[in-house]
Amino acid sequence: REAYHLGTMRGSKTISKKKKTSIPEAKTKVHKSYKAVKPLVEKYRQAGHRIVLAQGTWDMVHVGHARYLDSAKKYGDVLIVGVDEDKKVRYRKGPDRPVVPEDERLEMLTHLRCVDLVVLKKLSDPKWALIKTIRPDILITIEENYDDEQRMALREYCKQVVVMPRQATTSTSAKIRLLQINIAEKIGKALTPKVMSAIDEVFRELKGESTKKRK
Repeated sequence: REAYHLGTMRGSKTISKKKKTSIPEAKTKVHKSYKAVKPLVEKYRQAGHRIVLAQGTWDMVHVGHARYLDSAKKYGDVLIVGVDEDKKVRYRKGPDRPVVPEDERLEMLTHLRCVDLVVLKKLSDPKWALIKTIRPDILITIEENYDDEQRMALREYCKQVVVMPRQATTSTSAKIRLLQINIAEKIGKALTPKVMSAIDEVFRELKGESTKKRK
Protein backbone atom coordinates (compact mmCIF):
# COMPACT_ATOMS: atom_id res chain seq x y z
CA ARG A 1 0.00 0.00 0.00
CA GLU A 2 1.14 3.50 -0.78
CA ALA A 3 0.72 6.65 1.29
CA TYR A 4 -2.14 8.96 0.41
CA HIS A 5 -2.34 12.69 0.99
CA LEU A 6 -5.07 14.99 2.28
CA GLY A 7 -4.77 18.67 1.54
CA THR A 8 -2.75 20.71 -0.89
CA MET A 9 0.65 22.16 -0.41
CA ARG A 10 -0.41 25.79 -0.49
CA GLY A 11 2.67 27.90 -0.08
CA SER A 12 5.02 25.02 -0.85
CA LYS A 13 6.13 26.69 -4.10
CA THR A 14 7.07 29.81 -2.19
CA ILE A 15 9.06 27.77 0.31
CA SER A 16 10.88 25.83 -2.39
CA LYS A 17 11.97 29.07 -4.10
CA LYS A 18 13.59 30.39 -0.94
CA LYS A 19 17.28 29.80 -0.55
CA LYS A 20 17.53 27.32 2.29
CA THR A 21 20.17 27.73 4.94
CA SER A 22 21.55 24.80 6.89
CA ILE A 23 19.26 23.35 9.55
CA PRO A 24 19.99 25.17 12.84
CA GLU A 25 21.74 22.86 15.28
CA ALA A 26 19.72 22.22 18.45
CA LYS A 27 21.60 21.86 21.74
CA THR A 28 19.69 18.67 22.38
CA LYS A 29 17.35 16.53 20.30
CA VAL A 30 15.21 15.58 23.32
CA HIS A 31 12.56 17.97 24.64
CA LYS A 32 9.93 17.47 27.34
CA SER A 33 8.42 20.94 27.01
CA TYR A 34 6.47 22.28 24.04
CA LYS A 35 7.62 25.79 24.94
CA ALA A 36 11.23 24.80 24.26
CA VAL A 37 10.34 23.35 20.86
CA LYS A 38 8.34 26.29 19.50
CA PRO A 39 11.29 28.72 19.02
CA LEU A 40 13.29 25.96 17.34
CA VAL A 41 10.46 25.38 14.87
CA GLU A 42 10.39 29.11 14.10
CA LYS A 43 14.13 29.03 13.37
CA TYR A 44 13.65 26.11 10.99
CA ARG A 45 10.88 27.98 9.17
CA GLN A 46 12.90 31.17 8.93
CA ALA A 47 15.66 29.08 7.35
CA GLY A 48 13.16 27.97 4.69
CA HIS A 49 12.70 24.38 5.85
CA ARG A 50 9.50 22.34 5.76
CA ILE A 51 8.50 20.76 9.08
CA VAL A 52 7.32 17.15 9.26
CA LEU A 53 5.65 15.74 12.39
CA ALA A 54 5.18 12.05 13.22
CA GLN A 55 3.76 10.74 16.51
CA GLY A 56 3.56 7.42 18.33
CA THR A 57 4.61 5.19 21.20
CA TRP A 58 7.81 3.84 19.61
CA ASP A 59 8.01 0.97 22.09
CA MET A 60 10.75 -1.57 21.36
CA VAL A 61 11.93 0.37 18.30
CA HIS A 62 12.22 -1.99 15.32
CA VAL A 63 12.91 -1.88 11.59
CA GLY A 64 9.30 -0.92 10.82
CA HIS A 65 9.62 2.20 12.97
CA ALA A 66 12.93 3.12 11.30
CA ARG A 67 11.48 2.68 7.79
CA TYR A 68 8.37 4.67 8.71
CA LEU A 69 10.35 7.62 10.04
CA ASP A 70 12.83 7.50 7.18
CA SER A 71 9.93 7.69 4.72
CA ALA A 72 8.35 10.51 6.74
CA LYS A 73 11.53 12.61 6.56
CA LYS A 74 11.38 12.53 2.75
CA TYR A 75 8.24 14.71 2.84
CA GLY A 76 10.16 17.66 4.25
CA ASP A 77 13.41 18.89 5.71
CA VAL A 78 13.04 18.68 9.50
CA LEU A 79 11.47 15.64 11.18
CA ILE A 80 10.00 16.11 14.65
CA VAL A 81 8.79 12.99 16.46
CA GLY A 82 6.20 13.05 19.25
CA VAL A 83 6.66 10.28 21.84
CA ASP A 84 3.89 9.23 24.25
CA GLU A 85 4.93 9.29 27.91
CA ASP A 86 4.63 6.10 29.98
CA LYS A 87 1.34 7.18 31.62
CA LYS A 88 -0.23 7.83 28.23
CA VAL A 89 0.93 4.47 26.87
CA ARG A 90 -0.49 2.60 29.89
CA TYR A 91 -3.79 4.45 29.47
CA ARG A 92 -4.02 3.52 25.78
CA LYS A 93 -2.43 0.06 25.69
CA GLY A 94 -2.79 -1.41 29.18
CA PRO A 95 -0.75 -1.83 32.40
CA ASP A 96 1.93 -4.02 30.81
CA ARG A 97 3.03 -1.32 28.38
CA PRO A 98 5.36 0.22 27.55
CA VAL A 99 8.09 -2.39 27.70
CA VAL A 100 10.74 0.32 27.27
CA PRO A 101 10.48 3.40 29.57
CA GLU A 102 10.00 6.86 28.08
CA ASP A 103 13.55 8.15 28.62
CA GLU A 104 15.01 5.21 26.73
CA ARG A 105 12.42 5.49 23.94
CA LEU A 106 13.23 9.18 23.55
CA GLU A 107 16.98 8.55 23.42
CA MET A 108 16.67 5.59 21.05
CA LEU A 109 14.93 7.75 18.45
CA THR A 110 17.70 10.36 18.56
CA HIS A 111 20.09 7.74 17.20
CA LEU A 112 18.07 7.51 13.97
CA ARG A 113 19.75 9.78 11.43
CA CYS A 114 16.43 10.95 9.97
CA VAL A 115 15.13 12.32 13.31
CA ASP A 116 15.89 15.95 14.15
CA LEU A 117 13.89 16.46 17.37
CA VAL A 118 11.91 14.25 19.74
CA VAL A 119 9.20 15.66 22.01
CA LEU A 120 7.49 13.98 24.97
CA LYS A 121 3.67 13.94 24.80
CA LYS A 122 1.82 13.81 28.12
CA LEU A 123 -1.50 12.22 29.02
CA SER A 124 -2.61 15.55 30.49
CA ASP A 125 -1.99 17.45 27.23
CA PRO A 126 -5.07 18.96 25.54
CA LYS A 127 -6.25 17.32 22.32
CA TRP A 128 -3.79 17.74 19.43
CA ALA A 129 -1.59 19.97 21.63
CA LEU A 130 1.70 19.15 19.89
CA ILE A 131 0.17 19.53 16.43
CA LYS A 132 -1.26 22.93 17.37
CA THR A 133 2.08 24.02 18.84
CA ILE A 134 4.23 23.00 15.89
CA ARG A 135 1.68 23.51 13.09
CA PRO A 136 3.68 21.23 10.80
CA ASP A 137 3.77 21.58 7.04
CA ILE A 138 3.29 17.80 6.87
CA LEU A 139 1.57 15.60 9.47
CA ILE A 140 2.40 11.92 9.06
CA THR A 141 -0.08 9.39 10.42
CA ILE A 142 -1.40 5.86 9.97
CA GLU A 143 -4.94 4.93 8.92
CA GLU A 144 -6.27 4.01 12.37
CA ASN A 145 -5.08 7.14 14.21
CA TYR A 146 -7.71 9.49 12.77
CA ASP A 147 -10.93 9.06 10.82
CA ASP A 148 -11.71 11.09 7.67
CA GLU A 149 -13.54 13.81 9.62
CA GLN A 150 -10.63 14.25 12.03
CA ARG A 151 -8.11 14.38 9.20
CA MET A 152 -10.11 17.15 7.56
CA ALA A 153 -10.23 19.05 10.88
CA LEU A 154 -6.46 18.68 11.26
CA ARG A 155 -5.92 20.72 8.10
CA GLU A 156 -6.59 23.80 10.21
CA TYR A 157 -3.24 23.17 11.92
CA CYS A 158 -1.13 21.67 9.12
CA LYS A 159 -0.90 22.15 5.38
CA GLN A 160 -1.01 18.47 4.51
CA VAL A 161 -1.91 15.17 6.19
CA VAL A 162 -0.11 12.13 4.80
CA VAL A 163 -1.49 8.70 5.71
CA MET A 164 1.26 6.10 5.46
CA PRO A 165 0.99 2.32 5.78
CA ARG A 166 2.87 0.49 8.52
CA GLN A 167 6.38 -0.44 7.39
CA ALA A 168 6.63 -3.85 9.09
CA THR A 169 4.48 -6.96 8.88
CA THR A 170 4.49 -7.45 12.67
CA SER A 171 3.67 -4.68 15.15
CA THR A 172 5.27 -4.26 18.58
CA SER A 173 2.04 -5.45 20.24
CA ALA A 174 2.05 -8.62 18.12
CA LYS A 175 5.71 -9.26 18.98
CA ILE A 176 4.97 -8.92 22.69
CA ARG A 177 2.00 -11.30 22.47
CA LEU A 178 4.13 -13.85 20.62
CA LEU A 179 6.86 -13.54 23.25
CA GLN A 180 4.34 -14.06 26.06
CA ILE A 181 2.91 -17.14 24.33
CA ASN A 182 6.38 -18.62 23.82
CA ILE A 183 7.31 -18.05 27.46
CA ALA A 184 4.04 -19.61 28.65
CA GLU A 185 4.63 -22.65 26.44
CA LYS A 186 8.18 -23.11 27.73
CA ILE A 187 7.03 -22.81 31.34
CA GLY A 188 4.24 -25.28 30.68
CA LYS A 189 6.68 -27.84 29.26
CA ALA A 190 9.12 -27.35 32.14
CA LEU A 191 6.58 -27.88 34.91
CA THR A 192 5.98 -31.40 36.16
CA PRO A 193 2.43 -32.77 36.46
CA LYS A 194 2.77 -32.55 40.25
CA VAL A 195 3.58 -28.82 40.12
CA MET A 196 0.77 -28.22 37.62
CA SER A 197 -1.63 -30.00 39.98
CA ALA A 198 -0.49 -27.79 42.87
CA ILE A 199 -1.00 -24.64 40.78
CA ASP A 200 -4.45 -25.85 39.79
CA GLU A 201 -5.28 -26.39 43.46
CA VAL A 202 -4.23 -22.82 44.30
CA PHE A 203 -6.48 -21.43 41.57
CA ARG A 204 -9.38 -23.52 42.86
CA GLU A 205 -8.85 -22.18 46.38
CA LEU A 206 -8.85 -18.64 45.07
CA LYS A 207 -12.15 -19.35 43.36
CA GLY A 208 -13.55 -21.03 46.47
CA GLU A 209 -13.58 -24.40 44.75
CA SER A 210 -10.89 -26.19 46.76
CA THR A 211 -11.33 -29.98 46.91
CA LYS A 212 -10.39 -29.82 50.58
CA LYS A 213 -13.24 -27.43 51.30
CA ARG A 214 -15.68 -29.61 49.44
CA LYS A 215 -14.77 -32.48 51.77
